[in-house]
Amino acid sequence: MGDIDPRHARDLGMSRPITRRDFFDGVAVAAIGTVAATGHPAGGRPAQEPGGDAFPPRRTGLRGDTADSLAVPHALRDGRFWEHAGDPEPTGESYDLVVVGGGVSGVSAAYEWLRHEPRARVLILDNHDELGGQARRTEFRPPGRGGALIGRAGARSLTAPAMWTPEGKDLLARLGVTVRRLRRHVDEGLHPGLGMHEGVMCDRETFPVEGLHRLVPGVPPERWVNRLPIADEARRDLLALLTDPPDWWPGLPVEEKEERLAGLTYSAFLLDVCGAHPDVERFHRTLPSARWGYDTRAFGAIDAWASGYPGLQGLGLDPGKPSRFCSPTVKKDWGAADDDVPCLPEGVQALVRMMVGRMIPGFATATTVDGVTTAGYDYGRLDAPGNRVRFRLSSPVVSVRNDGDPDSATSATVGYFDGHRVRTVTAGAVVMACWSAVVPHVVGGLPDAQRTALAEAVKIPLLEATVQVRHWRAWRRAGVHRVRWTGAYWCLTELDRPVGAPGYDHPRDPGEPATVHLVAAPCRSELGPAGGAAAGRRALLRTPYDHLEYTIRDQLARLLGPGGFDPAADIEGVTVHRWGHGYAPEYCRPWHGFYPDGPFPADTARRRLGRVAIAGADSVPAARADAAVTAAYRAVAELLA
Repeated sequence: MGDIDPRHARDLGMSRPITRRDFFDGVAVAAIGTVAATGHPAGGRPAQEPGGDAFPPRRTGLRGDTADSLAVPHALRDGRFWEHAGDPEPTGESYDLVVVGGGVSGVSAAYEWLRHEPRARVLILDNHDELGGQARRTEFRPPGRGGALIGRAGARSLTAPAMWTPEGKDLLARLGVTVRRLRRHVDEGLHPGLGMHEGVMCDRETFPVEGLHRLVPGVPPERWVNRLPIADEARRDLLALLTDPPDWWPGLPVEEKEERLAGLTYSAFLLDVCGAHPDVERFHRTLPSARWGYDTRAFGAIDAWASGYPGLQGLGLDPGKPSRFCSPTVKKDWGAADDDVPCLPEGVQALVRMMVGRMIPGFATATTVDGVTTAGYDYGRLDAPGNRVRFRLSSPVVSVRNDGDPDSATSATVGYFDGHRVRTVTAGAVVMACWSAVVPHVVGGLPDAQRTALAEAVKIPLLEATVQVRHWRAWRRAGVHRVRWTGAYWCLTELDRPVGAPGYDHPRDPGEPATVHLVAAPCRSELGPAGGAAAGRRALLRTPYDHLEYTIRDQLARLLGPGGFDPAADIEGVTVHRWGHGYAPEYCRPWHGFYPDGPFPADTARRRLGRVAIAGADSVPAARADAAVTAAYRAVAELLA
């Protein structure tokens, strides 16, 4: 794919300037329709979407993995890129470090490199038109509000920061981010004080009668279970699972019970072990979807036990420690005292902006935890020629080669597509902080075993939407702030948590504009995490934006219509972040028989090749911000050793 002879390309007349449109495949075109792509020169300028705002966080419509950002990676995957790309043209630029991928891991790698080599020249390349990878900030300008209304996509919180990896804690300390400082800007009592709690929407996609069911703390299960639109037998089964589940395997030792659970999904446990009515399984199916990207037909029963799902408490397993079969993230977060700490209104992208602002002069007017939310940002400074550190957006990397034998090479050549042609730079070292599945299509000279291991990192697709609403009175009337759906397209709808920052006030009055966050999990879970991810990704990329927006409006109307919500009048902005390659695939039972004893494909996949090291959450693998940071630190240490 990347080995076409440039001289042969010239003979075929392939040296003409081209655009991403040349590389669009059927999937991308079907997904976006008539979206036009705008190239940029070697200096790197974010591509401007038709009708979009020049400031990326304010762009609405389809974001994330757009056709423009996917065109070149898909062409590389399908072996079409080098048929049209022409001769690579050197820019003459030389850097001590080139980072491929501008998400949490890539930016952390650059930031860590500069701690050891403060005078280094660093270039970060990314195929998207915004920094942060899947950690995104969204901004709306609602009429009547004095300033921006800020939301987020990607991770909202620092999950269990006390249990973060040492590298993750080190980064937080260097940035001055503390749990105490973050918590003082969160009004945890606002929604409960207004009588708003979590709920479950038994939707028409799952049950014959659609209705919202509030889950009020302290209310006995009998009161809400008896109102569910499920069969009478299912009510009895569900109440038994919630209140007094038996020991399903009496007489078996704990170790054998855990091993049996490790061989089951939670859906299989409910249906085959508990013999529960199918309505019980359908009611619980989306419990893990928003966090894991797949439902209970793929979610392991051993992790369901650790997560407190119904029906497992009677087995007599040790409540003081996780099972050895629990997935790595479940083990890591076990017993955490601080489960979920919101990271400012924009979520984890705040960390990325703080790092980029400290590395690139003039990008941000403030780089502290108290100033990052309200700071001004100049994207024109990201790739200014005079900068020691440069961040080049809309620049998908298409080739990475060690200059000579990897065992003795002292540099590498990196090629990227600038919107018209392939340009190359020289690098003393390269950190691949992109999707692992992309690496075999870009990095030359990888051993076959490593290429195979990298290809096994099949990421879970994810879809997020941020909706700006005129007010949130209907949420208060419904008495909910977060709702799980049992089978509709979007599995989670929630009013964004009341998180402020110095100089930024979150909405406090239901009459104020607010942001609503939605999550969809396109994975075909009945096929398992890997097979389901591939099938779900294909379907997602073929789903037009108009349909996605329709489902958003439809579900919000169904949920909030009884409270007076009118989607035509009350929705004032929609931003959808589509991630065909979303969550990093974590090892888990029952799908990975080698877990927890190994050997693990990731150990082979992340091996350094000469001056090229591999970072990214996929290389851990775990879909956590601290995992991404740890991978970055490891890659830097390998290259500096």
